[in-house]
Amino acid sequence: METPVVRGPVRDRPLAVTIALSLVGYVAVLGVFLSPSFAALFPRLSQPQVEFLTHAIAAVNSLTIVTLSLGWYWIRAGEVRKHAAAMTTSFVLILIFLGMYLPRVAGGGTKYFVGPDPAFYAYLAMLGIHIALSILAVPVVLYAIVLGLTHTERELRTETPHRRIGRIAAASWLLSLILGVVAYLLLNHVYGSEYEAAQAAAIVLL
Repeated sequence: METPVVRGPVRDRPLAVTIALSLVGYVAVLGVFLSPSFAALFPRLSQPQVEFLTHAIAAVNSLTIVTLSLGWYWIRAGEVRKHAAAMTTSFVLILIFLGMYLPRVAGGGTKYFVGPDPAFYAYLAMLGIHIALSILAVPVVLYAIVLGLTHTERELRTETPHRRIGRIAAASWLLSLILGVVAYLLLNHVYGSEYEAAQAAAIVLL
């Protein structure tokens, strides 16, 4: 008999767990942007440290694009175990991303895009969509993951909205990541940027 990875209260209340986890994520990210006292919990970073974290975050996000794409491919091919492994790996990678992103935002400076106007507006558009999708995708992605960890394959197919939610989660997550990586490339490799050291918590444009 199939057994889910997680059982107990989490299995019984997946929506409540999703809401709680989403709130934790939102509070952590908004805290480094809006609360100087919360941002002060992280050390100030030098420009080389900021650059290292910027590139490391982009590498993690690029790897997540690969694992998400594999997960999508494998579920369409009926490879459920491989799909589950790929999606679990993607979730671990997003936690690693957060572990770098929070100190990068709280302790780093701001990088401003330097380039021609058409490229700048394209960069802003991609960045805006990336940020919006990142915010909106959080509860959807978490709900799909919670369901996946707490239900068997049969239950996921017949008793939960995992398949439908999973499609929305994967599509929004993938698009967000792809746009984020393209914006990173424009800012850091295709065109240039100006760096301003952080005086307080500031919005970081990748």
